[in-house]
Amino acid sequence: MKISVVVPVHNETDNVGTLIAEIHQALSTREAYEMLFVDDGSTDDTLLKLKEAMQTFPALRVLRHQNSCGQSRAIYSGVVAAQYDWIATLDGDGQNDPADIPKLIAALSERNSDKLWMLAGHRHQRHDTGWRRFSSKFANAIRQAFLRDQTPDSGCGLKLFRRDKFLALPYFDHIHRFLPAMIIMAGGEVISVKVNHRPRGHGRSKYGTLDRLLAGVVDLLGVIWLRKRHSLPIVSEVR
Repeated sequence: MKISVVVPVHNETDNVGTLIAEIHQALSTREAYEMLFVDDGSTDDTLLKLKEAMQTFPALRVLRHQNSCGQSRAIYSGVVAAQYDWIATLDGDGQNDPADIPKLIAALSERNSDKLWMLAGHRHQRHDTGWRRFSSKFANAIRQAFLRDQTPDSGCGLKLFRRDKFLALPYFDHIHRFLPAMIIMAGGEVISVKVNHRPRGHGRSKYGTLDRLLAGVVDLLGVIWLRKRHSLPIVSEVR
């Protein structure tokens, strides 16, 4: 299976080099793959590090947002530019383990279902602060109560999904946090796969707890509205 790995990054100058090398190591035995790093308006040396890495890793492509547009838009830009039918996404902070990408691919092959459009990583052992783990569990519980997307860790950045199905979804900011629910709404299946989670090696999180909570409430209400306005007809042509 040919695969495009999309990684949104913002001010991750100390993380991108290691992450690129790890993705290459995880996928270098495959017939074809590409890495698309989307620099979302970084103000540090992230872009410089990416340009340097392009000289060593021919599978690496780099896109740049002149201004920061957010993680969801960076992912969307990468998916639009991708050349392969299946997309894997990773967070740019290095906490997702690229070695888990083959695990998702193997799980997809085992199911062999045309309706399986997404495999979502499940960080069953989190390496975050106690407060961040609590807030994540709380948010997942609220989301499950309203959306019932049967995904224990919707916020995990490590996902594998069909490019065409992703691009057919209605785009909105922060959609990356609700992708399983949106895929199910569109008629696809989603399964979760346990994956590794690592401590952040460098830098700091781009999100605060309060602003994530407030944005999450607004986004949840929006997704509920979309679901109520959505229909999935069964269409056949009369001959």
